[in-house]
Amino acid sequence: MLYALLGDLHSNIEDTKAVLTHIQQTAKEAKIIGLGDLYECTISKKKAQTMSGLSLQRAAIVESKFEELLTFPSIRGNQEERITQVTGIERFRALPETMEIDGATLMHGHQFKWSVSWQPTFPPFQKPLFFFGHSHESGLYHQQKKLPIRIRYGQPIVLQNKQYGVNVGSVVDHREWCLYDSEKRTVTFMCVPSVDEGTVS
Repeated sequence: MLYALLGDLHSNIEDTKAVLTHIQQTAKEAKIIGLGDLYECTISKKKAQTMSGLSLQRAAIVESKFEELLTFPSIRGNQEERITQVTGIERFRALPETMEIDGATLMHGHQFKWSVSWQPTFPPFQKPLFFFGHSHESGLYHQQKKLPIRIRYGQPIVLQNKQYGVNVGSVVDHREWCLYDSEKRTVTFMCVPSVDEGTVS
């Protein structure tokens, strides 16, 4: 089965629209799943410790044009958790923290440790693949280390019979997403081409 995995939208309408259009153009049959941080919380992590009872409009960037784009299931990210913390609303509690798909576990990524240079330390996971986001930096990981490979957008990577972590990158700013073929066991890092490129990757 084909999955189009995207994360870290941060309420950005134009970047989200561009990525969803790109998915329709390149992998129309893929099942789209969000990896969290759909919304942008406007309250800092530090201030959130002492604030509560805020309205959703004060705590987050919420626009109807953006919400119309969210037609796919998603797990929750740290932005959704912080919005919940400062507003007390139940809206995002229903989003699961993790999700299981064919041969893979999905998690936003704020749940595990990150170094000052944004290198993750993964928790134990059972499935062969582990898809995440959070750092806004796409990459392929094995045994807690980022593999020194040059990512070529649009070119499938055939995975060996090992466990891998896959950072799908970010929709906001980078317009990245990841195509996962569970039958062929391939991951393809994708990015919306810039206008001057003139090609679809």
